[in-house]
Amino acid sequence: MTQARANKRTARARSGEFALPVTTTPALPAVDTFGELALPGELLATLGREGVTVPFPIQAATLPNSLAGRDVLGRGRTGSGKTLAFGLALLARTAGRRAEPRRPLALVLVPTRELAGQVTDALTPYARSVRLRLATVVGGLSIGKQAGALRAGAEVVVATPGRLKDLIDRGDCVLDDVAVTVLDEADQMADMGFLPQVTRLLDQVRSDGQRLLFSATLDRNIDRLVRRYLSDPVVHSVDPSAGAVTTMEHHVLHIDDTDKRRTTTEIAARDGRVIMFLDTKRAVDRLTKHLLNSGVRAAALHGGKSQPQRTRTLTQFKDGQVTVLVATNVAARGIHVDHLDLVVNVDPPGDPKDYLHRGGRTARAGESGSVITLVTPGQRRDIGRLMAQAGISPRITQVRSGDAELSRLTGARTPSGVPVVIAAPAEQPPRRAASASRGRGRGARGRTKQGRDAQNLPAARRRPGDAAPVAEGGTARRGRTTGERPAQDRTAQARRTGETQRRRRPRTGTASDRAA
Repeated sequence: MTQARANKRTARARSGEFALPVTTTPALPAVDTFGELALPGELLATLGREGVTVPFPIQAATLPNSLAGRDVLGRGRTGSGKTLAFGLALLARTAGRRAEPRRPLALVLVPTRELAGQVTDALTPYARSVRLRLATVVGGLSIGKQAGALRAGAEVVVATPGRLKDLIDRGDCVLDDVAVTVLDEADQMADMGFLPQVTRLLDQVRSDGQRLLFSATLDRNIDRLVRRYLSDPVVHSVDPSAGAVTTMEHHVLHIDDTDKRRTTTEIAARDGRVIMFLDTKRAVDRLTKHLLNSGVRAAALHGGKSQPQRTRTLTQFKDGQVTVLVATNVAARGIHVDHLDLVVNVDPPGDPKDYLHRGGRTARAGESGSVITLVTPGQRRDIGRLMAQAGISPRITQVRSGDAELSRLTGARTPSGVPVVIAAPAEQPPRRAASASRGRGRGARGRTKQGRDAQNLPAARRRPGDAAPVAEGGTARRGRTTGERPAQDRTAQARRTGETQRRRRPRTGTASDRAA
């Protein structure tokens, strides 16, 4: 018996999972329809208008308990219906109450801006139906506007941890009245280093409040959160990983190093949308430029893009202006795109969790999809180990560019070769406005705060005259083509404010010499 327990502990250690806590109070049974739940009539009517008729498994299992006020620990992969699983309970339990200025009543913490926008969009029609005000609090956007929304009063706040902390430090938000707190994609927040901020925020909400924690995977970091903040939680594990989704196919394509670029290009030229993952921002920009030059409508998404750029790029991808989204891990988590049937790991992921998160962009909400991983000879052993750890048995195929089998598995085809141009999402706010705010003494503080939400430092630290982020075509856009040195180029704003002569003259000689 002792050896069996030791074997179980070893297996859990290898998988990174912890033993789920034992619930002492029996859970309420799952429901078959939304009508069986104690939901306000307005929410039921909105579900019907939105075409949501049958609850997904995680909704059917968790909602009876969360509506009853129980703490919930829900494990389910991205795309399994978690947003409504916690959202309907949060809205139903908050309905009828009115928040005082700066004092929200319910809080949803998420790891990325994209996921915050997705949660807000999903919950907005339901919140309106029960007359609750939503505020979205994320980095990269105007902190003043977000502070104004909180001062006006918002019952529900959807936030990334860094920006919420900034607003609390400014006195624009107080969490003492928060009675329902949701942690969505908790494992991702741990991976991104947000746990210290998350714990400080959880310490500020009502100690007798309800906590709902949802995560695609459960490791020791999540275990600490569960044991510290959840009281006798009801535990539900539904669709625990992308590998368990029967509508998702997993393929490992063995390719030669010299053929990788061409194989990638042919897959990108398929008829249909695809997300391609690479390890670094530089690699993303290089591939995007190559695809555009090959005739493929591609766009880049990574942490070097400002939030307005990223938002517009996602819009272009969702509405079909862009067919290939080339992305890094950090920028692409939390993205939901309907009817996306292919994800390609151009660079294999570094660990099983990354693989599951990447793959979770497809086969969402019951749809089908495929995850393709391109593997060169030197990567085969590591990828075999990673797949085993993820609990996935992929189909392995040796392919080359132009093969019929490559086309059958991915829809690959020869690109047109006619370069295309995708209008790069405009940088906002304009550079002049940004300079004006720095002139009033707020620039340094704003840059620091924006950097606290992951992915944002490169965009936030730009100075006037610096090269702007790489455009969708992969070429750095420069403000000048006159061959001026970068230091001279950075004086453009100063010249517009009457300091031209002082900046242009050498820094030698007396003050009177320079004034002359």
